[in-house]
Amino acid sequence: MKTFRGGFHVPDNKELTATAAIEQMPVVTDYYVSLSQHIGKPAQPVVNAGDEVVEGQLIAQASSFVSANIHSPVCGEVVGVVQRKNAQGANVECVHIRSNGKQDKFAYPKLSEPTPQQIVNRIAEAGIVGMGGAGFPTAVKLQPKDPVDSLVINAAECEPYLNCDNRLMIERTQEFLQGVRLIAKAINVHNVYIGIEANKQEAYAKLLEQEGVIADTKEALQNRQEDDIVVVLLKKKYPQGAEKTIIKACLNRDVPVGALPAAVGCIVDNVGTAYAVYDAVVNGTPLYKRLMTVSGRGIVNPKNLEVPVGTPLSAIVELCGGTTENTTKLVSGGPMMGFSLVNLDVATTKTDSGFLALTDKEASTVLPTPCINCGRCASVCPMRLMPMYIDFYTTVGDMENAIKYGALNCFECGTCAYVCPAKRPIVQSVRLTKMKAKEKK
Repeated sequence: MKTFRGGFHVPDNKELTATAAIEQMPVVTDYYVSLSQHIGKPAQPVVNAGDEVVEGQLIAQASSFVSANIHSPVCGEVVGVVQRKNAQGANVECVHIRSNGKQDKFAYPKLSEPTPQQIVNRIAEAGIVGMGGAGFPTAVKLQPKDPVDSLVINAAECEPYLNCDNRLMIERTQEFLQGVRLIAKAINVHNVYIGIEANKQEAYAKLLEQEGVIADTKEALQNRQEDDIVVVLLKKKYPQGAEKTIIKACLNRDVPVGALPAAVGCIVDNVGTAYAVYDAVVNGTPLYKRLMTVSGRGIVNPKNLEVPVGTPLSAIVELCGGTTENTTKLVSGGPMMGFSLVNLDVATTKTDSGFLALTDKEASTVLPTPCINCGRCASVCPMRLMPMYIDFYTTVGDMENAIKYGALNCFECGTCAYVCPAKRPIVQSVRLTKMKAKEKK
């Protein structure tokens, strides 16, 4: 099994939903579709209060090169554009749609034998973004300035509890692989790798059953055909699924500090993104729903759900039987890189891979104490940073030195905070430094 330097083993708690088949989220009354569910400029609404919309209809258009189209998740009436809090606590504009019970759908024309440019154009039309959490517009990613020779599909899903990528590979294997091949065609590469953690043996075996898919073994590679997809078995370790760490594990290439994967000839995409590409190109379906895991021992009935974007978390939790009395923390996303929520008055977006309700035995409520300079955070950091110094300088307001010690190069995986015996809020310090640097710029 391949891996990278740094990181650590963390209990994955995936058994709660590992065998739970994907279920469809029923239609609810109100949807709040954010105009800012991607990296880049918010989309510009193209509908007005009182307009009737159908499922899949364009409701907001990309407003710049780095932006993404947004489509209606349901048939209904546009109530208006309102301001609501997102999972990070920021005010964002949302299109409020009230469902009307109809089942009409919009779809783009299906593409048969599309050219690379047609694939990229369809991805842009469909509003597809990176669904591993970052939300970078996929059409932009597939047009890099640097030449690329390899595509890496991130199937590690190293965040504890989450199983949506795992279930997608098990239940929709052929569709997922078709999406992978479409991405490879769009960027004109033949070296395609799927990096998957060793705790997903059912998905691993299912992939290797498919034609044109081989294991990353010496014998298989000797007989490799040009368009074979290579499945790389990765050691179960966090954060194995980060872009730079999975490139290191699969291809042994080091992405320079401050550079993108294309700088070393790579494009990295997520399992959900590959499936969305298949759905958009083959079926003409824009991206307005996604798989997410609802888990944690505070959830009565943990599930893997296919959820329309803009669905209130309160409705999702209600479908899963509600939360238990000993729930102490609500998290949007995974426990390592997700965001703690004040309440359930938040709607889902394209980048939401999970929602967790954690009990007092799962979530630490210990208050932070002063740093003891043990160095554990530095020893596990996959980016080889000095997190203790970033935290110290941010705390005293010295943002220049916090940046000097690598705050802007951190991808906020949370390994430092997890191993810290003083329970320092190191990730929050990094985010604060980045915010201050952005404000200054």
